[in-house]
Amino acid sequence: MPEPKQKLSRSRNRKRKGSQKITKIQLSICPKCRTKHLPHHVCQVCGTYKGREVLETATKVTKKIKNKK
Repeated sequence: MPEPKQKLSRSRNRKRKGSQKITKIQLSICPKCRTKHLPHHVCQVCGTYKGREVLETATKVTKKIKNKK
């Protein structure tokens, strides 16, 4: 295996590794229930995406069952 001819300086290493930082996840706010969720994903609390209901959440299903009885 070939070996490097010269040692890399600290500044050269740190310049390269300086851009490899972890970025914070950007969250969107649901317009209906005001909870935070990932952008371009369905809200897990109310089950809406872009203002329309896509999923039935567990709380809505239990409310429907209680209202039928």
